[in-house]
Amino acid sequence: MATEEVAKPSPLPPYPEMILAALDGLGDKNGSNKSAISRYIEGKYGELPPAHASLLTAHLARMKESGELIFLKNNYFRSDAPDAPPKRGRGRPPKVRDPNAPPPPPKPASTGSGRPRGRPPKAKDPLDAAVAQATAGMPKARGRPPKKAKTEAAAAPAPAGDGSTPVKRGRGRPPKVRPVVPSETAAA
Repeated sequence: MATEEVAKPSPLPPYPEMILAALDGLGDKNGSNKSAISRYIEGKYGELPPAHASLLTAHLARMKESGELIFLKNNYFRSDAPDAPPKRGRGRPPKVRDPNAPPPPPKPASTGSGRPRGRPPKAKDPLDAAVAQATAGMPKARGRPPKKAKTEAAAAPAPAGDGSTPVKRGRGRPPKVRPVVPSETAAA
């Protein structure tokens, strides 16, 4: 019995090599999208594994993360290609300055004489500072603090019979005002 050697198909090259060969073979200056790369690989290498689509997606993502490929506007470029777009940083790009325009006037140096930045600090109350200093070593009471006692001026509001000062109303819907009906006994 003679041993017959079955002609085995040559193993496929690694996916990164196939992807780079596809980008070179397609030669589009605007880059190549994933479907064009996939069609090129299928046409050139023929028999591919059943998971070709997911393998291609995974290798493209890995090559993009490692910096071998540049992904821009749904197209892939080789990072070392001369026609690859320049890499942009994060954020909004600076405005393009007109070279013929006169330079902007220099900003006056801030010496601190103007108003400082931010919200101005609250006015210090000497009473609050004294209370804070006196109670610095004491433990803080638990729970909600008690309501402050009303002073005499706030406790007795001025009557508003003449309509010049507004009446302070309570919370909620005001009671229904009933018209005064003259009674029969008062007329007699």
